[in-house]
Amino acid sequence: MTTVPAPDVDTAIVLGMASTALPFADTREAEAERWLRILRMHGEAGQALQALGVSEAPLEATPDDGLPPAVGGHDAREVIGEITDGAVRVAAKRESRMVTAADVLIAVMDFYGEDFDRVLHVHGINRDELLLRLEPLPAAGALN
Repeated sequence: MTTVPAPDVDTAIVLGMASTALPFADTREAEAERWLRILRMHGEAGQALQALGVSEAPLEATPDDGLPPAVGGHDAREVIGEITDGAVRVAAKRESRMVTAADVLIAVMDFYGEDFDRVLHVHGINRDELLLRLEPLPAAGALN
């Protein structure tokens, strides 16, 4: 019988904070920014993000192209559920009994894709740098 990985304390905090922060985001990129701000404070994800110099505020302003924001179209509960499911898959691939904040970060990167990449960019890092810090976790996009 296979045991489904359970969230560790940091992961439970991250998911709880996200459930209160995401409803206030009006775009997918704003959601991704909220995840980044939460994750930079918790567990291995926070250690990796802080080691790369990710701070609370972006290093550069996001460009305003004059277009109305593209609303993500997801209910916050649905997003939390999809991210949680993705993080469980990452932990299972690692053959871990615990889901960590780093697993959540990988799931967030996978879920938001280019939107999360833009958020990383304005914080002065990129996906490849972050993935190197998170090794040996499965790379984003490897969840399927």
